[in-house]
Amino acid sequence: MPQAPIARVESGEDPYRWLERRDDAEVLAYLRAENEYLESQLQEQVPLREKLFEEIKGRIRETDLSLPSPWGPWLYYQRTTAGDEYPRYYRCRRPLGDSLETDEHSERLLLDPNQLANGGFLSLGTFSISQDHQWLAYSLDTQGDEIYRLYVKELATGTVSELPFDNCGGGMTWANDNRTLFFTELDDSHRPFRVNRYRVGEENCERVFQEDDQRFFLHCLRASSERQLLILSSSKTTSEAWALPADHPEGAWRCLAPRQEGHEYYPDHGLLDGRWSWLIRSNRNGINFALFAHDDLVAGDEKAPESQWREIIAHDPRVMLEDITLNAGAITLALRQDGLPLLEVRPRQAAPYRVQLPDAAYSLYVQDSLEFDSPLIRLRYEALNRPAQVRSLELASGRQAVLKQTPVEGPFDADDYESRRIWANAADGTRVPISLVARRDTFGKSAPLYLYGYGAYGESLDPWFSHARLSLLERGFIFAIAHVRGGGEMGEAWYRAGKLEHKQNSFDDFIACAETLIATGYTTSPNLAISGGSAGGLLIGAVLNQRPQLFGAAVAQVPFVDVLNTMLNTDLPLTVTEYDEWGDPNQPEVYQRLKAYAPYENVRAQDYPHLLVVAGYNDSRVQYWEAAKWVARLRASKTDNNLLLLKTDLDSGHGGMSGRYQSIREVALEYAFLLKVLAGL
Repeated sequence: MPQAPIARVESGEDPYRWLERRDDAEVLAYLRAENEYLESQLQEQVPLREKLFEEIKGRIRETDLSLPSPWGPWLYYQRTTAGDEYPRYYRCRRPLGDSLETDEHSERLLLDPNQLANGGFLSLGTFSISQDHQWLAYSLDTQGDEIYRLYVKELATGTVSELPFDNCGGGMTWANDNRTLFFTELDDSHRPFRVNRYRVGEENCERVFQEDDQRFFLHCLRASSERQLLILSSSKTTSEAWALPADHPEGAWRCLAPRQEGHEYYPDHGLLDGRWSWLIRSNRNGINFALFAHDDLVAGDEKAPESQWREIIAHDPRVMLEDITLNAGAITLALRQDGLPLLEVRPRQAAPYRVQLPDAAYSLYVQDSLEFDSPLIRLRYEALNRPAQVRSLELASGRQAVLKQTPVEGPFDADDYESRRIWANAADGTRVPISLVARRDTFGKSAPLYLYGYGAYGESLDPWFSHARLSLLERGFIFAIAHVRGGGEMGEAWYRAGKLEHKQNSFDDFIACAETLIATGYTTSPNLAISGGSAGGLLIGAVLNQRPQLFGAAVAQVPFVDVLNTMLNTDLPLTVTEYDEWGDPNQPEVYQRLKAYAPYENVRAQDYPHLLVVAGYNDSRVQYWEAAKWVARLRASKTDNNLLLLKTDLDSGHGGMSGRYQSIREVALEYAFLLKVLAGL
């Protein structure tokens, strides 16, 4: 049997720092040796991996058409074809009336990512059509490092021009003259720090805005009304917005409200009481946000003073206002209460109402607001046991219709699966929600259980359906999500209770969820697998150090496990802006706090469960070496004979492999690993 690679040790506080030498021959040899070791250890699983791949692929409709989106004289849509990694982008003439039937005679292929990828990595950033429907702007990342090349295609002739700019973010925003584009440029730390203005056909661009504070990222976007453009500069705790009439792209940008530390506000432009107005979601009156209005800026205004903002929806300590969607006939509020997303619609000429849904735990959001004057919006709705649906919502009446449900090929009945929500009690008495799904005949007995967690940045892990997950559920697994503090499932206070000096709460919550699932008979420790990616990988690494005996196996995807050293290295992408989430370790008390839980720093001589770690060599968010160093230290320290495997995708980034079949193979590898190592499987 091949022996596990042993990384050499250097002197000093960080004995595996040499693994940070990107493109060094010794480093690459070590990573390839780890990949070869993984394949040798899972060699007997190759037939199972292939079986899982075919199972998962067999549930996906390989040739399919997305729901067309009407815009102006066209329907825009995507088509997937069996054997292709990526969908193709099309449009056709829009039929009369409300029909969404596509017309093959007027169909036009706009973009084929399969041809552009040519078998390699490809991530499409922006796909943006100009207002006159004559131009397509798109951006491509071909390495996985989230640095994009920018392109403009003249749709009448098919002529494609690559823009002569380097170090670009993926965003591109059209002005209403159909010739001017705004795009973001990255600084040396991979931060979008500059917005440039470019006119199609020219060789140069003009800088219009630059953000020098390294905590802030820039984004450029169109307002819902299509009458205004916005630049949003935001950190984890503060934001500032600048506006420009979309009809006057050469004009001066005007600030809507000067930044104040701790004030987050997010404006959009639409109609209120028949007048063009700014609708501004702001936390100035409370952490769960309120909604304010301000009349249009007029010529000569430098800014819209906050003293003139009118509160139209007050702050509610029990309900989080997460987002707003504006249409000519209604304001749609995205709310969160008791761990669930809600939509409240406020039509201009009817009473407000809440959108009613069939399941107790679910994911719900506005997928497409369609044209500003449309009487409809589209919702995306799914649950752990229900495939994603696109629903139309008639704003004035509240009537819903299911337009498309993601198909599951082969035998499948949603009623064969049951979704549940239970609660765990953390050490400090906090109740933590857990979402579960399994076959109905699995519940009621102890079973292998896959527990997923994240718990950072206020991101919510709302329940979602997975074609791939059915392969585990059909083998008797239970799947569960631990909605720990640090996420946003229970509102802003829930997020703040799991960041900075409160980060240990995220780990305690996850451990409490695992203990509850064991104590209530859903599973046992040897049959409990845990998983998380990125900041969720930090969660997994921390709980493995703190309670390794609680788990039978773990999977860590692009794990942020070298948090202390990363936060000390300001030359790395994203470090400074992350201080608002984790803290600045140049402050002695923060240094000690991070050192106390950082997974890499706290590896010690003890038994650990079976562990699969996956990294992306071109990952610009979590560097590949975090996983490599962590695994090297675990190999040298752990006292068990359990599997410890590292897979580094040498051609991918933070999101893993880019093609849909490549992604399925990654899942098949993970599932085969779990079926190998969990007790009794």
